[in-house]
Amino acid sequence: MRRSSTFARQVLLVRVGRRDGDPRHTTDVALPEHRYADRLRRRYASDRLNRAEIEAVMPVSPALAPTTAVDDTPARSIPLLPGERTVARRAKFALVNGCTVASLMLGITAIFLAMQGDVRLAALLLIACVAFDGLDGALARKLNVASPFGAQMDSLADMCSFGLAAPVVVYASLAGTLPTAAAALACALVAACAAIRLARFNVSPKDGRFFCGVPTTMAAMVLALAVVIDLPVPPVVQVAGVALLAFAMVSSFPYAKLARLIKLPAWLWLAPVVGALVDPRLTFALVVLAYLASGPLLWLHQRRTA
Repeated sequence: MRRSSTFARQVLLVRVGRRDGDPRHTTDVALPEHRYADRLRRRYASDRLNRAEIEAVMPVSPALAPTTAVDDTPARSIPLLPGERTVARRAKFALVNGCTVASLMLGITAIFLAMQGDVRLAALLLIACVAFDGLDGALARKLNVASPFGAQMDSLADMCSFGLAAPVVVYASLAGTLPTAAAALACALVAACAAIRLARFNVSPKDGRFFCGVPTTMAAMVLALAVVIDLPVPPVVQVAGVALLAFAMVSSFPYAKLARLIKLPAWLWLAPVVGALVDPRLTFALVVLAYLASGPLLWLHQRRTA
């Protein structure tokens, strides 16, 4: 330690001497420790040397130790459930996050089933993921156990179920009907746009009326239902629809939330119900196209009225 300290002094004094052009400072290395530290401080104050240069070669010793107090308090984990932590609230908190974990596990199972070729059952599990995803948020608000941990957990589960499982199921349904590169590109685009959509949602201010872009939950529901009912459209149209849905997730168009859709006139809900009894596939395609078109139309309306 003494040898390394002397070497550090030499390096520092040589560098200071070269800067000031004073050769006397390049040979003065026999000063006591405390006088050496005082000289460094005086030289720094007079010549305004870069503190980073001095600290890079200053020997570690009590005389040169920094004066800033260091907090030695051990790190504490942040409580996952803010507020009162009673047994009842913990049970409610566990129930809400259990729904989130259930959505995550169903998404993983859907991936496994899609890899084994059971595509329709995998798509049904995705629909169950959507149900659990809506349930955990509703329960968290109703039971008053919403927390930042729950929000982050929900976002991660959504990425697994809707950002990864959904495109894997769609890819498995398209396998063999068109070139592999086209199907893989469209499904990878869904995964990338879902990640961007979720990250943007986490850092954006919340709007109680509209979503900014199609939510990942809605996109996964559309993809899952399209696989379940087996839309009779050419594979090229299917790939184009998957890519369009991916871009709609990251768009800036406003899309109405479910609470606003429920308040629509009854006759608007009656039309798709009757259409589903006549031709469910055609009705599904028309409803999806109408919802996707509602975003640009609302955007144009807001621009004109602004």
